[in-house]
Amino acid sequence: MAAAGRRGRITAAVVGAVVLLVLVGSAVTMTAIWSGRSSGNPVVTIRVIDETYRVELADPEALATARQLLAGEIGPKIPTGLVVRDDPGPNAPWSWHIDPATFEWADQTTEVCDGLPSFVEDGTVTSPYYCPWSAEVIAIG
Repeated sequence: MAAAGRRGRITAAVVGAVVLLVLVGSAVTMTAIWSGRSSGNPVVTIRVIDETYRVELADPEALATARQLLAGEIGPKIPTGLVVRDDPGPNAPWSWHIDPATFEWADQTTEVCDGLPSFVEDGTVTSPYYCPWSAEVIAIG
C-alpha cells in the first residue's frame, strides 16, 4: 500500500512538472511574439540628433503624416506618445517603446518630454511621454 501511495505522489509530481514546463514554454513563446511585434503594422524610424528609435504605427493618420514628413512635406513633426518601459517591442536595442495606441504627431509639446532616446533609456526624461523636438523621419518599414 505504501509503495502505491509513493508511486501516486511521484506520478502527480511528474504530471505537475510537465504542466509547469508547458506553461513556461507558452509564456516564453508569447513573449517572443509580443517582442517581435508580429502585428503587421508599419514601423517608423526616427532620428533625434545622432540617435534613432522606432515606433509602431497603428493609426493610419500617423502613417500618412510620417510619409509626408519622409517626403519633406510640412506638417506636425514632433512625435509623441506614452513610453512603455521594460519592453523594447519594435524599438530594440532600447529597453522601451512607444505605445502605438497613444502615438501622434504634434506641432508643439511641453519641454519635459523632449530629449534623446538615450535620455528615455537612462531616466533623464522623467515624463511618461516622449516627444523629441528635433525628430526627423528617416525610414518607414
